[in-house]
Amino acid sequence: MTAAPVWHHRTPRERLALWALWLGMVALFVWCWELMTARTIWSFVRDAPEAAADIASRAWPPRWSYMDQLWGPLWDTLNIATLGTLLGTAIAVPLAFLAASNTTPSRLVLRPFALFCIVASRSINALIWALLLVSILGPGLLAGIIAIAFRSVGFVGKLLYEAIEETDARQVEAIAATGASQAQILNYAIWPQAMPAFVGISVFRWDINIRESTILGLVGAGGIGMQLQSSLNMLAWPQVLLIVLVIFATVVVSEAISTRVRRAII
Repeated sequence: MTAAPVWHHRTPRERLALWALWLGMVALFVWCWELMTARTIWSFVRDAPEAAADIASRAWPPRWSYMDQLWGPLWDTLNIATLGTLLGTAIAVPLAFLAASNTTPSRLVLRPFALFCIVASRSINALIWALLLVSILGPGLLAGIIAIAFRSVGFVGKLLYEAIEETDARQVEAIAATGASQAQILNYAIWPQAMPAFVGISVFRWDINIRESTILGLVGAGGIGMQLQSSLNMLAWPQVLLIVLVIFATVVVSEAISTRVRRAII
């Protein structure tokens, strides 16, 4: 009498490959850890709790009298995020239509060009854009606005062209059947479907840009980050704590606004 076959979730070869994969991942982690910690001064790491407690004791309480000097930089930060988002969105919309496979007029030339611009924008952090633009344009708000815009192009463009490609083709066919031109098809069939996603993406990106614009001042691109850098250089920890609290409050408010707007749209 033959024994009943026993079912296994994986074959012996698959189990061996899985163990080899886990072993490779552990080896890679150990190798990366060795690289990262090769120049670590562990005596500083051991003293980190004491150093953090010392800085916290010096920073408390916040210097509330310094708040009068933060309203202007805070307003500049909001302007950098808002104007940068508007400029980036204005550039991203035509790129998204050129990148979407169902709206691009040229799959061989314009679509690869639009995709390249979107990928290039997403590949470079806003802080790096700001460093480059400060070197070209000089320090100030203009460099920060353009840096935020360049970073926003890839984010908005990618999500928007994916939303355009997911539009219902039946509505497009219905509009096309009436003899509508390509511009009319875009205006009455594709854009109404993509517009809610576009508004939600733009508001979400504005919320992200509020966070990113707070640190652009560290490289001279204006905003409250310049006050933070100045306070850090002077070791004025009560001022640093106040600036961090202001940044935190600003991000919380922008998050609440962004969430409410997206809920209203979706």
